[in-house]
Amino acid sequence: MSIITLTTDFGTKDHFVGAIKGTIYSELPNARIVDISHHVSPFNITETAYILKNAYKSFPEGSIHIIGVDSELNSENKHIALKLDNHFFICPDNGVISLLASEIQPEKIVEINIHDRVKTSFPVLDVFVKVACHIARGGTLEVIGKIIPKFKQIIELQPSVSADNNTILGNIIYVDNYGNSISNIHKKIFQEVGKGRDYEVIANRYIFKKIYTKYSDIVDFSLPKEQRQKDGTRMAIFNSANYLEIAMYRSNSNTVGGAFSLLGLNYRDVLTVKFL
Repeated sequence: MSIITLTTDFGTKDHFVGAIKGTIYSELPNARIVDISHHVSPFNITETAYILKNAYKSFPEGSIHIIGVDSELNSENKHIALKLDNHFFICPDNGVISLLASEIQPEKIVEINIHDRVKTSFPVLDVFVKVACHIARGGTLEVIGKIIPKFKQIIELQPSVSADNNTILGNIIYVDNYGNSISNIHKKIFQEVGKGRDYEVIANRYIFKKIYTKYSDIVDFSLPKEQRQKDGTRMAIFNSANYLEIAMYRSNSNTVGGAFSLLGLNYRDVLTVKFL
């Protein structure tokens, strides 16, 4: 039985997540359900895409991923199911797939068309679960939808490069649990454009001339403890997902703060890399 994952902005206070799981188990008693996150910021498609891109690859091929963010059906927000990188995704066609499919094109996309057979005001519970259970039983996408050639794109998920190849312009797309501000600039595009040149990373009024590969690289362990970098020192780093991040060393929003609060780097704020 395939794993079914859940990524939503429902939180855990209300009944929604429990109801979704109960419905899946009612249809598939032996189902395996994994929560990726239910604390996505409400309706935040970009945040959803970042979380899912960095989680789904850890699951076995054939896993089924239900995405319940901004999922209400309307004329501009269709429901789709697709196979991408040997995984299945069931989601609204609101651009959430843009980041996942930035390097890997979907093998097949269908617009879900079973709504007339499922009475619902809660599509994630009813329609998305029906589709997920159908796929888990070995069903094909064509049975639950009509094949379509493409999905909706969100341009803001991708950074832009200047015509002279000297500047990468990105945006903050995610603020993590530690208050670190993560951009849409991937290490791959940084290396392709930079070609080993010196650089400056500009975030608000702060300039960073070095990008670290792990947080503790900022610490000189040869020095006595009292002379080392203190908690809360600002730094630029390629995080574990290889995205350029502005962070505070050993940040804690309740004590030393994070880049989000101390440097004012919020969702959609600009981050610039200038090659010298």
